[in-house]
Amino acid sequence: MRILYFAWLRQRTGTGMEQVTLPDDVRTVSALVEWLKTRSPGHAAAFRELKTVRAAVNQTYVKLDHPVADGDEVAFFPPVTGG
Repeated sequence: MRILYFAWLRQRTGTGMEQVTLPDDVRTVSALVEWLKTRSPGHAAAFRELKTVRAAVNQTYVKLDHPVADGDEVAFFPPVTGG
């Protein structure tokens, strides 16, 4: 799985992209976030406040209960505002 981080999520995790192999028990975006929190203190800080994080799976905005699988691209970013 390819994971992308944008804006302050990139700063906190220390990377803009990482390639990971999912553990068998990670099947949703929410479970992915919980697993990512264990990867480093920066990851834990990035996902501390989930209401300030948005996700997209394969370039489609999704909710935290959306399924994920190896081979997906998951992007995390702050809420987008328009004007």
